[in-house]
Amino acid sequence: MKTYIILSLFLFVSVLGFSQVKKPTTYNLLLTGASFASDKNGWFEIGCETIGAQAINRAVDGETIVNTANKMYAGILYSPEELETLDALVIMHTHNQNVMDSSQLKDDYRDYKLPFDNSNYARAYDYVIKKYITDCYNKKDDPASRYYGKKEGKPAAIILCTDWHDARTIYNTSIRELAKKWGLPLVEFDKNIGFSKNQLHPVTKDQYSLLYSYDTQVIDGVRFGWHPGRGKQQYIQQRLGAIFANTLSRFFN
Repeated sequence: MKTYIILSLFLFVSVLGFSQVKKPTTYNLLLTGASFASDKNGWFEIGCETIGAQAINRAVDGETIVNTANKMYAGILYSPEELETLDALVIMHTHNQNVMDSSQLKDDYRDYKLPFDNSNYARAYDYVIKKYITDCYNKKDDPASRYYGKKEGKPAAIILCTDWHDARTIYNTSIRELAKKWGLPLVEFDKNIGFSKNQLHPVTKDQYSLLYSYDTQVIDGVRFGWHPGRGKQQYIQQRLGAIFANTLSRFFN
């Protein structure tokens, strides 16, 4: 029994020590998004630290995927030099819109009338994906790029995200369809966060998400938590960071 206790204590200390060791930076990840993704939250930074990645956070409170598309059109979301070193573009624009409405999409992203207004999120997502893939591919023609002359150009890794919980069914459903369409990895926060809209809290008799948020939203007549508490010390931010790191570790390794 004594041996078992000593061994268990040793394993606990070993794991704790390993988690506190800062891993060498291996990847460069750029995040675009809105209030759920801004650096005031912490999950992206926690996740990047966990896998040893450089966090480049370009998320801005109040913006949408339309803002990201317009920034890419203007050439200001990332510089050519940043694109050269990026390992993935991470997108967490999770407004409860259908981002997979293909009825008004263009085959050639250059045929869209820009800048976009806020009338069609699916068009903006389509533009962002196609523009990023094109920018990466065109590195094959850039003499200053390490991908110069390569048939495939620079590999274009795009990572999509669900909302932080499962109440936004319109967005969460359509982002899964979009990820499947393009074969893109998806960070499924909603499936792994640890609670669901389908089951109320046994004590409060209310939605779990309300416990972890500082404001509320009403979807289909039901009140849910809207924005989770911000800061790396918050449980939800740590949980989101762990889910993100787990997805990325499977993608890169």
